Amino acid sequence: MNETPMRARAVVDLAALRANVRALRAAAPGAELMAVVKSDAYGHGAVPCARAAREAGASWLGTATPEEALALRAAGDTGRVLCWLWTPGGPWREAIEADVDVSLSGLWALREAVAAARECGRTASVQLKADTGLGRNGCPPEEWPELIAAARAAEAEGTVKVTGLWSHFACADEPGHPSIAAQLEVFRALLAQAEEAGLRPEVRHMANSPATLTLPESHFDLVRTGIAVYGISPSPEVGHPGDFGLRPVMTLVASLASVKRVPGGHGVSYGHRYVTPGPTTLALVPVGYADGIPRHASGTGPVLVAGKWRTVAGTVAMDQFVVDLGGDSAAPGDEVVLFGPGDRGEPTAEDWARAVGTIAYEIVTRIGARVPRVYVGHTEGTGN
Repeated sequence: MNETPMRARAVVDLAALRANVRALRAAAPGAELMAVVKSDAYGHGAVPCARAAREAGASWLGTATPEEALALRAAGDTGRVLCWLWTPGGPWREAIEADVDVSLSGLWALREAVAAARECGRTASVQLKADTGLGRNGCPPEEWPELIAAARAAEAEGTVKVTGLWSHFACADEPGHPSIAAQLEVFRALLAQAEEAGLRPEVRHMANSPATLTLPESHFDLVRTGIAVYGISPSPEVGHPGDFGLRPVMTLVASLASVKRVPGGHGVSYGHRYVTPGPTTLALVPVGYADGIPRHASGTGPVLVAGKWRTVAGTVAMDQFVVDLGGDSAAPGDEVVLFGPGDRGEPTAEDWARAVGTIAYEIVTRIGARVPRVYVGHTEGTGN
C-alpha cells in the first residue's frame, strides 16, 4: 500500500475480489461467469478489477456503455466482453473492430450493427436481449419473432453472429417474488422461439448476482455477477456476504483534518442542525458529497473513529463533515474508517445504505474520482 499520507483513500483488496469470483463460480459450477465492471467496476476501478477477475476465472466481462468496453480493450484486455447500453449512432464500428459483443434490443440496433459490420468488413458478434418483465431495455416478447428472424437473416449473409440470448430479472433480490418464476417462463419460451428460427447462441443467460446465489434454475450457460464480485450482498433479504463466502473489497478511510474542543450549545455545520449538548470534542473528516458521501447522511452516517462508532454530526458539506467525539480524544491525522468489511468493528457499505435509505450498490459506486484508489493484493503469492 502507498504509505504517503492521504486526505482519503479507497483501499481495494484485489485478493478478496479474486476469492469472491471463485466463490461465485462455485455457486454456479455448470455455467461460465461474467464479472460486470460497469461504472468503473462499481467504483472500485475497472481495469485492475477486470484483470483480477480474469485471473480468478471470469471468462466474460460486462459493461454498460461501449466506451467502458473500449477502455478495457485499450488497457489490453483480449477476452470476451459484452456491452449492452447502446443509443442510436453509437460507436458500433469501433466495438465490432475491437471484438466486443454488442447487445441488441430492437431492429434499429440490429440495423446499425449490420451497417457497421458491412462498413468495416467484419462479422459483428451480437447478443439479443429480451424484456421478460423488467420493463427497461430488451425486446418485448411481441416483437421478438421479428428481431430473431432479422438476426437470422443477417447471420445468413455473414454480417452478424448471434453469440448470446439474454434477459434480466426485476426482483431476484426478493426471494420468492412471483415475477421470478414468471420471467423465467417467458425467457424459456423466447429461447425456444429463437431455436426454432435457427439461432444457436454460445450462451444463454439471465442470472444476476442474487440469482447466481439463490436460483440455480436460472444459471443456463452464463451468470452475470456484478455487486457480488465486490463482496456485497445484493440485498439483506438474500443474505449476508459471509453466507456465500464473499468479502467486501473496498475500505474507505480518511485522515482527521481537525480536532478541537468546543463548549456546549455550539452549532455544527450548515444550518446548525446539530448543536453540542455540552462541552465536547469535534473532529473534522475531510470528505463530503463531492467525494460521494451522501448529503442525506447528515445526522445518520456511521464512521469508526477513536475506537468507536460515531454518527455524522450535522450537515454533510461538499468537502467535509463533523463527528462529535464526546469525552474521547483524537488528533489530526488519525484514521477514520467510513466503511469496510467490518472486521475491525467498522461500518460496512450496507450499514451506510441502511442509514441513508438506499442500497449498498450506490454507496460504493458513488465514491468519486477525487478519492484515490489504493490497490492491495495485486498478485497472488507475492504478499503485496
